[in-house]
Amino acid sequence: MSEEAVLELFELEVLGGNSEKKYRKMRPDIEQLPWDSLSIEGLPSNTIEAARKAWTSMAFQEFRTAAACSQTLSTLIEARAPIDLIALLSRFCIDEMVHVELCARVTTQLGGAVELAYNPKELTHDFNQYNDSIVKSAHMIVAYFCVGEALSIPLLHHSSLAATQPLMKQVLRTIVKDEADHGTFGWQFLEWASPFLSEQDKIALGETAPKFITSAQATWLELESKSEQQIEQANDLGWMGLDEYLKLARQSLIKQVLEPLQQHGIKPILNNEQKSNENVNPISAQIVLS
Repeated sequence: MSEEAVLELFELEVLGGNSEKKYRKMRPDIEQLPWDSLSIEGLPSNTIEAARKAWTSMAFQEFRTAAACSQTLSTLIEARAPIDLIALLSRFCIDEMVHVELCARVTTQLGGAVELAYNPKELTHDFNQYNDSIVKSAHMIVAYFCVGEALSIPLLHHSSLAATQPLMKQVLRTIVKDEADHGTFGWQFLEWASPFLSEQDKIALGETAPKFITSAQATWLELESKSEQQIEQANDLGWMGLDEYLKLARQSLIKQVLEPLQQHGIKPILNNEQKSNENVNPISAQIVLS
């Protein structure tokens, strides 16, 4: 993050009126979730605080994913990709904004979101070095879907299984149900795009993937450094125990990311620093209130 970057607080609003009515009609399942069922009475304050941070961070990450979907959608249209692929991706933008609201409303149930500062110009990544729109689309989709979404889906799924509070379980299940198509989208795109990609293009894609894998590993490294501070009531408020999470994350990296990429002719090369989680990218959001 540059020194000149101006951070803004991550805040959300609903306009209301006719636009909200249409939005609610598109996704009536949001209001059907058991919003009044959450019980945090008797839980330690540090557990609740950790949950507020976790769900605030989730809301922000879903917000970033919505921006990534929008960026990719525009490039797919430029590439004149098949209209069914374009239409499917356009729906993902709605899904992600629903997920933003779900996570934000959970934080409200927990006592309110924590303050999170971010640079709005860094919500997405710059892929403008690629002039061909199909190649540019491929780099975005490898980064955002074949790595990002493919890693997050199994973690969300297992978190939903671990959750014991009805609200947390239903919110996570809703997100996982939506994300099912997100998880397969990258591979559908690569099957279509493969004839248009040269061997050199695929080598370059194999260089893009590790950059985003490293970003995920940075989060794991940060979590691992706090391994002695695991909170016993984690399942109550919607996430797995830390050891289980890290084990699943690393398994998912191999099974859900690296192996499928190689099957599509893309061979990410992780250097020793990346394999040991020592080479990390800057985090683009900061929790500023503990």
